[in-house]
Amino acid sequence: MKRSRFYITVGLILSLTLLMSACGQKKAKDGRTDTPTSGTIKFASDESFSPIVEELLQNYQFRYPQAHLLPIYTDDNTGMKLLLDQKVNLFITSHAMTKGEDAILRGKGPIPEVFPIGYDGIAFIVNRSNPDSCITVDDVKKILQGKIAKWSQLNPKNNRGAIEVVFDNKASATLHYVVDSILGGKNIKSENIVAAKNSKSVVDYVNKTPNAIGVIGSNWLNDHRDTTNTTFKKDVTVASISKATVASPSNSWQPYQAYLLDGRYPFVRTIYALLADPHKALPYAFANYIANPIGQMIIFKAGLLPYRGNINIREVEVKNQ
Repeated sequence: MKRSRFYITVGLILSLTLLMSACGQKKAKDGRTDTPTSGTIKFASDESFSPIVEELLQNYQFRYPQAHLLPIYTDDNTGMKLLLDQKVNLFITSHAMTKGEDAILRGKGPIPEVFPIGYDGIAFIVNRSNPDSCITVDDVKKILQGKIAKWSQLNPKNNRGAIEVVFDNKASATLHYVVDSILGGKNIKSENIVAAKNSKSVVDYVNKTPNAIGVIGSNWLNDHRDTTNTTFKKDVTVASISKATVASPSNSWQPYQAYLLDGRYPFVRTIYALLADPHKALPYAFANYIANPIGQMIIFKAGLLPYRGNINIREVEVKNQ
């Protein structure tokens, strides 16, 4: 996985674009009047990234008060369709643009661009009463394949019955990652699958359901009261995942920044800003802001792993309570 370094060319592309826009607003043929620092536009994001997108939005709009970006939080399929139909010019998701998607956009005029902006972990969460919070990669696969259907198959002393697997929705970027990256393109075959409305609903469902295991982006779990990014929300237990044959506390890892960076946590996905902005105005400027040092620092402070940067992570003691 490529994790490159910052080059302190702070917002060079953004700065040049801002300079070109300084002469004033002109209405384009498609009716748009936005500039890199002003106007109102809509953009799409997979719902699983809404916490970090909200933080980035707040910072950008504080910096440029005349800029109004209205997010459409939706699933991966719908967001991509909005971009391909040019109903939005920016889509934040976890897959790079395919050759077919690129060709469709080029056929409509704009030259598409793909900005990798960060990494998050795909977390597996269980009810706080569940004693089995260390599981192997192989166990995860077997649960999703339906080969492990009861908690007692993982631990004979676990009497919580059938395992319910909970996703945010059937077309989300999280589900696509599971199918493509964990199951190698094969469909989920677990008989007990629950499609919650959104990521928050996954946490709520697992909190109330002793036999559930939820699948969720790790940026939904960070406790933002903890500036060291070593605490997850207390509503649920974040499972520790092991690459070993048998999971134990000493060989299992949660999706903290350090373990996303060094590869100990196995389920890591790249976050992308997919851009098709023919005017290189507000959507283009916001995407560049995210990809440049200021945006990357916001991503880092939010508990995710920025795509670019010299990252120094201190070892701290993490106490599970």
